[in-house]
Amino acid sequence: MCHHGNDPELIKQVVKQQFYIIGAVTLNNLLLRKDMCSWSKGMQIRYNVSQLEEWLREKNLMVCGAKETLEPLIQAAQLLQVKKKTDEDAEAICSMCNALSTAQIVKVLNLYTPVNAFEERVSVVFIRTIQNRLRDRKESPQLLLDTKVIYPVTFPFNPSSLALDTIQIPSSLNLSFLTRV
Repeated sequence: MCHHGNDPELIKQVVKQQFYIIGAVTLNNLLLRKDMCSWSKGMQIRYNVSQLEEWLREKNLMVCGAKETLEPLIQAAQLLQVKKKTDEDAEAICSMCNALSTAQIVKVLNLYTPVNAFEERVSVVFIRTIQNRLRDRKESPQLLLDTKVIYPVTFPFNPSSLALDTIQIPSSLNLSFLTRV
């Protein structure tokens, strides 16, 4: 986009939209597929997100809001990796997952699948503890993120450095009917 002369502000808006779609589709897949809800997938998602963040830094796009659109996905990946046993763990999860709804947190915990013998499934008691701690949250009951969200586009005004009276119109354009005012 830079090579084609697009305005940096427009580039930031496009990147923010793309990152929202990446985050929403990935989180929705996580919420719908049991095979995605494991400690190792959480690690893989966090690594991939860190690579995207690094790319944003390299391109000086960190200020465009793209990283914030990935916040629910980042928190879901962290949820897959934290301990899920004690009341202290429940408190940490509730404070950490402020970009996720209660329904999304509970869904991830229910789908969590241990990949080795050292891990255990998340207990029903622990999930109920999370639900009780989050019951007063005011939030949408919607489980999946809307992948059709479109952020508004604003086109910045960039005045030309050329004075209009200095422009020469080529005769090959056959615009002789135009007159200068």
